[in-house]
Amino acid sequence: MLTLTDVSKTFFANTVNERRALRGVNLSLEDGDFVTIIGSNGAGKSTLLNIVAGSLPCDQGSIVVDGRDVTKLADFRRASLIARVFQDPQAGTAPHLTIEQNMAIALTRGSRRGLRRGVTKARRQRFREELAVLGLGLESRMRTRVGMLSGGQRQALSLLMASFTRPRILLLDEHTAALDPQRAELVTELTRKVVADNGLTALMVTHNMSQALSLGNRLLMMHEGEIIFELDSRAKEHTTVSDLMDRFASAKGQMADRALLA
Repeated sequence: MLTLTDVSKTFFANTVNERRALRGVNLSLEDGDFVTIIGSNGAGKSTLLNIVAGSLPCDQGSIVVDGRDVTKLADFRRASLIARVFQDPQAGTAPHLTIEQNMAIALTRGSRRGLRRGVTKARRQRFREELAVLGLGLESRMRTRVGMLSGGQRQALSLLMASFTRPRILLLDEHTAALDPQRAELVTELTRKVVADNGLTALMVTHNMSQALSLGNRLLMMHEGEIIFELDSRAKEHTTVSDLMDRFASAKGQMADRALLA
C-alpha cells in the first residue's frame, strides 16, 4: 500500500543552519492501516507527511503507493492517490466558495474537470446526504460560504471531502490541534468514523498522546528524524500516556548516548 525506503531529508545542507529532518526512514503500511505518529517538535513528523504528499522532495530513498513509485511525482500528480487534512481549518477549503461548490471541487480531485457543471441536481442530493452524517446541520446550509463556518465545522467538512474519492492514503496533519476541546473531540470521532466506514489507509500526526493511543491500529514515535519505536494494536491497548512519556524519555537518552559515542 505505502512503502517508504531509506527516506532522508536535510534542510539547508552544507550551511551553519543544516538540519537533518529525516534520517533513512523505513515505513510500510498495509491496506486499512491507521497509523498515528507522535514525537517532539522538530522530530520530522510533518516533514514525513509532506514528503509522502509530494509537497517536499526527499534527498534520497523511495516512496511507493499501491505498487507505483511516486518518488518523483509532484503533489498535484499524487492527488488521485493521496488526500490530506491540515492543522489550519482555513487550509484545504476555499472560503469564498459555498459548501456545495467546495464539495464539487473535492469530488473531482485528481481528474480533469473540463467544462462539466460543478454542482448538478444529483450531486447536490449526494452532498446533502453526506453532510447529514456529520450531524452539524450543514446539509441545510449548502449555499453558505465556507468562510462563514466555525473552525470545527470547516475541519469536519475538510475531512468529509478528503474521503470523497476514496484515496489510497489519507494524511491527517494535527488536524484537531487548532480546535477547542469540544470541537477537537467531535472531529476526532468523525475521523474514526470516516476512516472506518470508507476502509481508508491513514497516517495521522498528533501531539495528543491520548488521541494517538485511542485511534488507529499502530502507533509510531519519532525523534530527530527517526522512528524510534512502534506499538501494534495489542500493545496500544495495554499502554498508557505515562508509559509513552517514559518510553520517549528513555529513547531520547539512548539517542543522546549514541551521539556522544559516535
